Amino acid sequence: MYQNELLDAYKKAQSYVQDKQIAMDMNIPQQRITDFRKERRHLSDSQAIFLAQGANIEPELALLGCQADRNENPIIKSMWESIAKKLNSHGLQRISMACGGLAMWVGTPKEAMAKCALYILC
Repeated sequence: MYQNELLDAYKKAQSYVQDKQIAMDMNIPQQRITDFRKERRHLSDSQAIFLAQGANIEPELALLGCQADRNENPIIKSMWESIAKKLNSHGLQRISMACGGLAMWVGTPKEAMAKCALYILC
């Protein structure tokens, strides 16, 4: 579902009319875009980042949305979507700044990542 929105956002940002133009930018067969839209295939992380950057969307949100799309379990899928909504509502810049501050405050990288993850999820 999210990958359709991502494809549409890229298409609009580039002022494209057809999906084959997206396929040309991504250097993939045109049929692959159809497969993405019908959810027979899922975007790779690098493809999601490429589309997000082209559509001026935060790559982190694109990765979270695509991860939610990939998951078959509805409970886990809703959790990924919830995380994405929380990040989007708080603004990724604030969260990035907070994580950077936590990393400076805590001594080891593992502890910084753990505290950053906790901050994001709370």
